[in-house]
Amino acid sequence: MLISAALKFWYFSHMVKVIIIGAGNVASHLYHRFSAVEDLEVVQVHNRNPANLNFVKEPEKRSSELEKLKKADLYILAVKDEAIPEMAEKLSDNKAVFVHCSGSQPMSLLSKFENHGVFYPLQSFSKEKPVNFKEVPLCLEASSSETLVFLKNIASKISEKIFEVNSDQRKALHLSAVFVNNFTNHLYALAADYCEKNELPFKILQPLIKETAAKIETLSPYSAQTGPALRNDEKTISAHLEMLDEDQKEIYTILTQSIQKLHGKKL
Repeated sequence: MLISAALKFWYFSHMVKVIIIGAGNVASHLYHRFSAVEDLEVVQVHNRNPANLNFVKEPEKRSSELEKLKKADLYILAVKDEAIPEMAEKLSDNKAVFVHCSGSQPMSLLSKFENHGVFYPLQSFSKEKPVNFKEVPLCLEASSSETLVFLKNIASKISEKIFEVNSDQRKALHLSAVFVNNFTNHLYALAADYCEKNELPFKILQPLIKETAAKIETLSPYSAQTGPALRNDEKTISAHLEMLDEDQKEIYTILTQSIQKLHGKKL
């Protein structure tokens, strides 16, 4: 069933009440960002362990008992992927909008709710590091056109980058994000460890990291590729491999071969 015209009017002409379920990085950032918007009110943040809710400034808004959740217009399940089905099962449908924040899980996990969707912020969050939410892409999916309009209205209050993305596209996007974020950061960690072993400060590499990231704002990643693999510099590649342990050699070789395959080159 679609959101009624009367309910739509209420959504867009009154303070929208929000309940956030979860106490992790995403939940804490959404709480702080939503709390800074005048016509959004975070009425509660729920986590079964109250000790995890210290980031919520108002003690009266901390909730550790589901049966004591208040009524809201939007319920955000900012929990681990594996916890979404269990949490959805525990919640009752009260005609509000229910969303999860997962990049890899389908919207259908919330199909028991009449009005449901996905509110996926594509960003790496750490509680201790502030994020400029205006620059965070928000990927939305909804069970109806009315619910999508509602979510777009909410999203526009906290970000300037809003995308309508279906469940299959979101899975592909999440996988792509693992490559550009998680895997890339792991390579940073390997490089930092290698620098330390050779008594070099990792910060020497930071300008290079920043320039590489800045480059793809004007060039495609394909066009921005540089390095010995692209040049088919066998002498340098062989010298590098001799400097690495077996695990590092495997990673270096796989990435070198991948670059050369993409660019049509062979050793």
